[in-house]
Amino acid sequence: MAGPDEPEVYGDARWPMAGAVAVAIALTLVMPDELRLAPRWLLPSVEGLLLLTLMVADPGRIDRRSTVLRGVSVALVVVLACGAIWSTGRLVDDLVHAGPVTNSASALLRSGGCVWGGTVLAFSLLYSELDCGGAAARAHHMPEIPGLAFPQQLSPAIAPAHWRPRYVDYLYLALTNSTALSPTDVMPLAHWAKIAMGLQSIVSLLLLGLVIARAVNVIA
Repeated sequence: MAGPDEPEVYGDARWPMAGAVAVAIALTLVMPDELRLAPRWLLPSVEGLLLLTLMVADPGRIDRRSTVLRGVSVALVVVLACGAIWSTGRLVDDLVHAGPVTNSASALLRSGGCVWGGTVLAFSLLYSELDCGGAAARAHHMPEIPGLAFPQQLSPAIAPAHWRPRYVDYLYLALTNSTALSPTDVMPLAHWAKIAMGLQSIVSLLLLGLVIARAVNVIA
């Protein structure tokens, strides 16, 4: 609880983000070797170490503002995003050149699902980390003009007092942007948000379009 002269802190729970990283690690472990950026153990080990550092240094709710922790969070998101984009590129290359992953419809759908799920999680964490300076910064102060405008910010009358976007809001954003291939209820205001959402839409369009088309062709 903040003192009488200190602003109230509204930290987001750590476990939803930790769970998302754990699922992303699991997806990396089960996808075919041809689609990984590095050996099976390398990226999961790096991601697990970075996540453990964050959980030990700032357990419970995310509210500790630190340049070092901010750097660790950004590094974790970068590793996840690079792995997801690399896997997408490799899968698209396999689809275009009829690689080994695309010979079986079931294997293709399983691999495509792993890659697509990994991109959704990576972009959800990217949005959460970049919007308003990250979860720790949002816990202490919300800027007047955010990078992403949620319905509660556009219509404050429908939002509870001291509302702040939580990780689940960014996960929903990543999921809907990945399926609708365009903004739904969350509007990108900052340039980085428009670029990130546009990139995610392109990645999802490539994945969904090519994977489904190839799977139907294999089955037929």
